[in-house]
Amino acid sequence: MQDLKDEEDRLREKIRALSDEQRKQYYRLERERLKDPDTYAVLNYFFVAGLHHFYLGKTTRGMINVVLMLLGLLLLPMFAPLGIILLLTVLLIELPQLFKSQRIVFAHNLELMEQILDEVTDEKAL
Repeated sequence: MQDLKDEEDRLREKIRALSDEQRKQYYRLERERLKDPDTYAVLNYFFVAGLHHFYLGKTTRGMINVVLMLLGLLLLPMFAPLGIILLLTVLLIELPQLFKSQRIVFAHNLELMEQILDEVTDEKAL
């Protein structure tokens, strides 16, 4: 986690070096785009099927989880062992995400901050 905090400090230094207009633009975009770790955790906790991946924009992984979860549920009446295996697989893959949600969203937000900084500084260069 310390490496993420160091990265955040580095980005905050870059933000402080922006002009007033660039900083306003940066903070406006930051408010719009950064994700809340608690929302991610709640989506993971209540909807293990992968909705938390959609929240971070990882639609492919989210779709894989949703499909596996639905397939597992559909197979329960006919092929219970296979349905249970699919459901447990999704659960075992996604459960650790719940315990690492703060770190996952923190890292995601740092990537977004870097992208926003690039956008704001590129706009002034044009």
